[in-house]
Amino acid sequence: MVIESLSSPSTAITATDASIKNNVAMSILHTHIPNRPLSRMIHHSAFVTSTEAELFAIRYGINQASSVDNISKIIVVTDSIYVARKIFDPLSHLCQIHAVAILEELCLFFSKNSANSIEFWECPSRLNWHLHKAVDCELKASNPTPIFPCKMSWDYNKKTEYDNILQNWKMTFQASDGKG
Repeated sequence: MVIESLSSPSTAITATDASIKNNVAMSILHTHIPNRPLSRMIHHSAFVTSTEAELFAIRYGINQASSVDNISKIIVVTDSIYVARKIFDPLSHLCQIHAVAILEELCLFFSKNSANSIEFWECPSRLNWHLHKAVDCELKASNPTPIFPCKMSWDYNKKTEYDNILQNWKMTFQASDGKG
């Protein structure tokens, strides 16, 4: 079944992995589509969980695969099948934004042709399957640097403004004769 899926010209296989290192979440994705070059994506993000990072990788993989003409089957290979189940969880949860976006992509994919399908395969890292192993090795080899606030961000500008206000107040208070 695996060999048939890999050789089928209408199948796209997406291998995903995610982890957190140095307080930076990393998502890695490799999409294999026959007769096309390998598509890779590495995404770094701060202040997200590994579940959100994994869902982002799955979302991006489904988006890439469903946008290619003549693809009727998408296979998502992940070591976090519990994360993939969150896509189809109707209850409210923190990752619902990604789940809704993935479901919208799938609706478009299935509306193209009712025979289209998607499968989720669980592949724990310890199995060392070549498609998932490549993603896992790339994830373990990368070493992101912690992300500091950008000097152009709204939060950074507000912090700088408040620091200046406090500094001016301290200088004014020190210089005034009416202390006490």
